[in-house]
Amino acid sequence: MFTTVLIALAGAVIAAVVGTFWYSNATPMGKIHMRYLGMDSLTEEERKKKMEEAKPMMPKMYAGQLALSFLTSFAVVFIVTTSMRNNTPFVMAVGFIAMGWLCYMVPMIGSGILWSNCDRKIAWQKFFSDIFENLVTVLLIAFLAGFFA
Repeated sequence: MFTTVLIALAGAVIAAVVGTFWYSNATPMGKIHMRYLGMDSLTEEERKKKMEEAKPMMPKMYAGQLALSFLTSFAVVFIVTTSMRNNTPFVMAVGFIAMGWLCYMVPMIGSGILWSNCDRKIAWQKFFSDIFENLVTVLLIAFLAGFFA
């Protein structure tokens, strides 16, 4: 179990790295995310002011996100390693993760966007950006877990 927790911690770090890159201003997905947050309608000065106001909360927000990512990572690692220890082929174990993504993560993200105050012009873009960020993250964690199963 200790190994599972360590791999899950590494997976949470992977999730943080993927999320940071995915939603950075340098990517198309980051630009969609900024539009979703309403940052595109602000002047440069207003944007900087908002960023400064948010800075004191960032450590708590990153800690909270890391804890949430750890839970997802732990589930992925547990499913992959337990499946493989029970002689399930790695491809099938990854299939379990893909089904979890499709049947749980995709509807949760979709519901969040559907019922949010998201600009309907970017709702589909935000939906696909978010679900594929999650898919990339869980697959990377699954492949990491596969090395240690």
